[in-house]
Amino acid sequence: MPSKGMRNVFFKSTSPSPSRTAMVPPASPSRTFSESLMDENIEIAESLITKWDSNNVSSFANVTSLFHADPHEAKQYLNSVRDLQAAMQHLVTENSSSEKIVAAQNLMQLAMKRLEKEFYQILSVNRANLDPESVSVRSSISSAARSSTSDFEESDESEEDEFRFGTELDDSLSDMDRVSMIAMADLKAIADCMISSGYGKECVKIYKIIRKSIVDESLYHLGVERQISLSQLQKMDWEMVELKIKTWLNAVKVAVKTLFYGERILCDHVFAASDSIRESCFSEISKEAALSLFEFPETVAKCKKTPEKMFRTLDLYEAISDLLPEIQSIFSYESTSTVRSQAINSLIKLGDAVRTMLMDFETAIQKDPSKATVPGGGVHPLTRYVMNYISFLADYSGALADIVADWPLNLQTPLPESYFGSPSELDDCPVSVRFAWLVLVLLCKLDGKAELYKDVALSYLFLANNLQYVVAKVRSSNLKIFLGDDWVNKHELKVKQYASNYERMGWSKVIASLPEDPTAEISPDQARDCYKKFGAAFEEAYKKQSSWVVPDPKLRDEIKVSVERKLGGAYRNFHEKNRGGSGSFVKFAPDDLGNYLSDLFYGNGSTGSVSSSSHSRGRRGH
Repeated sequence: MPSKGMRNVFFKSTSPSPSRTAMVPPASPSRTFSESLMDENIEIAESLITKWDSNNVSSFANVTSLFHADPHEAKQYLNSVRDLQAAMQHLVTENSSSEKIVAAQNLMQLAMKRLEKEFYQILSVNRANLDPESVSVRSSISSAARSSTSDFEESDESEEDEFRFGTELDDSLSDMDRVSMIAMADLKAIADCMISSGYGKECVKIYKIIRKSIVDESLYHLGVERQISLSQLQKMDWEMVELKIKTWLNAVKVAVKTLFYGERILCDHVFAASDSIRESCFSEISKEAALSLFEFPETVAKCKKTPEKMFRTLDLYEAISDLLPEIQSIFSYESTSTVRSQAINSLIKLGDAVRTMLMDFETAIQKDPSKATVPGGGVHPLTRYVMNYISFLADYSGALADIVADWPLNLQTPLPESYFGSPSELDDCPVSVRFAWLVLVLLCKLDGKAELYKDVALSYLFLANNLQYVVAKVRSSNLKIFLGDDWVNKHELKVKQYASNYERMGWSKVIASLPEDPTAEISPDQARDCYKKFGAAFEEAYKKQSSWVVPDPKLRDEIKVSVERKLGGAYRNFHEKNRGGSGSFVKFAPDDLGNYLSDLFYGNGSTGSVSSSSHSRGRRGH
C-alpha cells in the first residue's frame, strides 16, 4: 500500500503558491456553502468507507464481498469515492494545510484497500467465469454490457440498475453468462475508480498475477511445452516430434482464437480508462507465453530436413499463415511486436525448410538407385511413392503458392511445350509449373528403368502401366486443377501409344504366322503349316506373358479387347477359310483365343503347356 506521502504528492502539485494563497479573499456565503457541501461529501464517504473497512476484524465487511452482497451499495461506495476525491481537490485548492486533507487522504487509502480486496475477490472467485474461452465467446455481448457500478459519472442510474439485475440482458443468456458479464463490468468499474484516484498500480499488480497464471495454466493443459530446444528435438524420433507437432497444431488454434483473444478482450474492457495500462497488462500477461508458443515451429524448421517431414512442416506453415491476421490484431501493441515478429520469422523458416525438402525430393527421384525390374512390368514403387507424395502436396496448394511464389524453377532448358496442353496457362502459376516439373522428372526416370527390361514388349507394358498410374493419380486428386485437362488428355494418349507398342512387339510374331490375307486361297499343306506356326507362336507368347501384369482394370480390358480384335479376327477368318482337312494340326479353336487372353495380365505366372488345358478352356465359352 503506497504511503500517504506518495499520495500527497499529487495534491501538493495542484496546490497554489504561497503568494496566491495570501491573495485568497475572505470567506463569502458561496464559499461557506461549498465548504459545507464538501464536508457533507466527506462525512457520507466516511460512513460507507468505515462500514466496509477490512481492518476491523469484528466487522461484517471482513468476511463479505461488497459487490456480491449489495450491488446498490457498491455503486454508492464508488460514487462516494468519487465525491471524496472531488472534496480533496477542493480542499487543496482552498487550503492546502487543512487537517481535513489528511483525514480525507486516510479515508481514500482505506477505500483503495477495500477496492483492491474486492478486485482480487472478483478475479479469484470468477476464474471459471472469466476464463478466456468464456470471455471470447461472450465478447460481442460484453461490449455492450454495463453495471450499476460502471461508468458511474455518465450512466443513468436506472439503466445501471437494470443491467446489474439482468433485466436488460437477453433472456436466452445462461446464468454463467450473466455472472461473467457482471464480473467484467464490476472489474472495470473498480479499475476506473482506482486508476482515477491514483491507485492504478495496485490494481494492475493483482490483475497481472492472476491473469498470467490463467494463461500459463491454459497453455499447459493444451499440451504446450515451454522452451523445447533444437538439441532436444533432434534427439527425438520423428514419431515423437510428429506427436508434438500434432499437439501444437491443436493448441495454437485455441491459444490464438480463444486464449489470447479472450485475454485481450478482457484486458481492454477492464482497463478501458488507460491505454498505457491496458497495453502493459496484456503484454506482461501474454507476451512470454506467446513467444514460447510461436518459437516451436521455427525450432522444428531448423531440424534435419527429410522428405517425410514435408507435410507436418506444411501443416505448421498453414496454421501460422491462417492465424497471422489474428495474431497481428491481438498482439498489435508496440510492446508485443516481438510476438508478431516471432510468428513471421517462424513462417519464413518453415517456408525455407519446405523449399529445401522440395529440392531434396527432386534429387531423390533423379538419383533413385534401384536397378531391379518390377516383375511383370507392373507399377514401380518409385511411381507410387512419388505420385502419392505429389498428390498430397497438391492439398497444400495455398501454402505452396506462398512458398514458391518468389522461387522460380531454374532449368538449364525450358520445359518442352509438348509436355503441356496449354503451357501459357501454367506460366502464371508457379505451383503448377513445380508440380509439372516433378512429374516430368519421374517420367524421365521411368524411361530409364524401362530400358532395364530385356523384352521390348514388356518395357512398353511397363511404361503404359506406370504412366496410367500417374494419369489416374492426377485425375483423382487436386493435381488435375494445376496440370489441367489438356495435360491429362495428352498423357492418356501417350498411354495408348505405349499399349499399342506393346501389342505390336508382343504379338507381331503370332500375327505374322498367318497369311497377310487370312481369306486368301492356299493349299492344305500351306494351311497346315500356318496352323503349326500359329499354334507355336501363340503358345510361346502366352507362356511368356502369363506372368505380366496390368494392374489398372480399365487399361487391362482395353489391351485385351484390342489384342483379341486384331489377333482373334484374323485367326477366325483364316480358320473358317481353311477348316477342312486340318485335323490335329489345329491346336486352338477361334473361341479358345478369347479364353486364353482373358487370363492374361493378372501375373498368375502359368508355366504349363497351354495345349494341355485347351480342351477344358474350350468348354468355358464367352
